[in-house]
Amino acid sequence: MKHVAALTLSLLILAPAAQASSLCAEKEQEIQRQISYAEQHNNTHRVAGLKKALSEVQAHCTDSKLIAEHQEKIASQKREIIERQSDLDKARLKGDADKIVKREQKLAEAESELKSLEKRQY
Repeated sequence: MKHVAALTLSLLILAPAAQASSLCAEKEQEIQRQISYAEQHNNTHRVAGLKKALSEVQAHCTDSKLIAEHQEKIASQKREIIERQSDLDKARLKGDADKIVKREQKLAEAESELKSLEKRQY
């Protein structure tokens, strides 16, 4: 019975650690995929840059860092939406139809980007 409890406790402790490392592993796999693609297309400059990025990920990647970066991207995008909404409001006050259309498009793009970021599960 003690062994079962110890095993259960070990699994509960190790499961989040395994999941966390999968974020960095996922990032490494994506870079490896890009390296492969660049090599197939003889893009030596891209390969060199990606290999440098891969070594940086392998040396410094942590789940908490990835999560924090993702949350910052979301916060930044929310600030962008506020700015775009303000620009749209100003254009509406002036009554400039062309600017209103452009501002509405930019706001829609920013909102779409935010939705895309929020779909990503970390």
